[in-house]
Amino acid sequence: MRLRSALCPTVSTLCALALLGACDSGAADSSGGKPLVGVDYPRSDTDFWNSYINYTPQYAKELGLSLKTTNSQNDVAKLTADTQTFISQGVKGVAMAPQDTAAISPALAQLEAKKIPVVTVDTRPDNGKVYMVIRADNRAYGEKACHYLGTKLGGKGKVVMLQGDLSSINGRDRTEAFNDCMENNYPDIKVFGEATNWDGAVAAQKLQTDLTAHPDIKGIYMQSSFALSGTLQVLKQKGLSVGPKDKKHVFVVSNDGIPEELKNIAAGKIDATVSQPADLYAKYALYYLKAAIDGKTFKPGRTDHHSTIVRVRDGLLEDQIPAPLVTADGATYGGVPSTKSTDTSLWGNNPD
Repeated sequence: MRLRSALCPTVSTLCALALLGACDSGAADSSGGKPLVGVDYPRSDTDFWNSYINYTPQYAKELGLSLKTTNSQNDVAKLTADTQTFISQGVKGVAMAPQDTAAISPALAQLEAKKIPVVTVDTRPDNGKVYMVIRADNRAYGEKACHYLGTKLGGKGKVVMLQGDLSSINGRDRTEAFNDCMENNYPDIKVFGEATNWDGAVAAQKLQTDLTAHPDIKGIYMQSSFALSGTLQVLKQKGLSVGPKDKKHVFVVSNDGIPEELKNIAAGKIDATVSQPADLYAKYALYYLKAAIDGKTFKPGRTDHHSTIVRVRDGLLEDQIPAPLVTADGATYGGVPSTKSTDTSLWGNNPD
């Protein structure tokens, strides 16, 4: 798992980086000589995050790490408390996926003061220091969905965007990119943006209201698979659960690439998704924690796992993991290539 991104060559240089805690000779736990790390799961009410939860212990074992886990249940106060628990347990690194990316700053400051490196997964904090962010390019998510729907609708019509939580960098990135892309490339498409706070019931209710007020809506962009079951139920209730060749068909693009989405694409129930790699999020969150404990540092550039490390701001790097557009036919839409939903390289086709 060597990266082309350069590693700092000397121990003296590494020891100067207080955040890494790289020169702590007690970096292994007392039970078996394996470094002890803490992983906070942000929630367990979606297929995507449940998959991430399942992958985490597998990769911890593969990388030789001892694991402590908590679940903050989409509550930043609980995440802060979980952070305190990790500190008291003597972990040498923490991985987390803060859903409120502004309110996590005090917890990050506490970990920095303790010289405990942090990797954030899927989201990046608005402020504060972390060792590495593991995340796909979320603006690209919105752009890919935009180009798919823009192409399918021929540049005209109405679409609903079921947004996530705008207190999250992910919700903001996906929303802004989708809107910007539509405005710049498909100005004759009207977008109805609906804030849902990543809540499937709220998304279903707002979609139903929009379809009642605007029965000529022809596209839906779900910013996460949280809205999948509710969206399909609303379309069925409205008599719109028809195949893509039927003139009543409403084109649906999702985000995540969970197994159910891939099955629904093959069945013609939805049309596309962006595969957010739950497996690689777990793998590289733990990889970078181990790298931090081992005293390694990185710089922007391509990696050996087909991603790109970018500098988001001073002191903050983000490893942008590939996340392809997935469709039934694997065609190119608005200049965006896609992967067939049956492709065995997709984690959603290999959930175990």
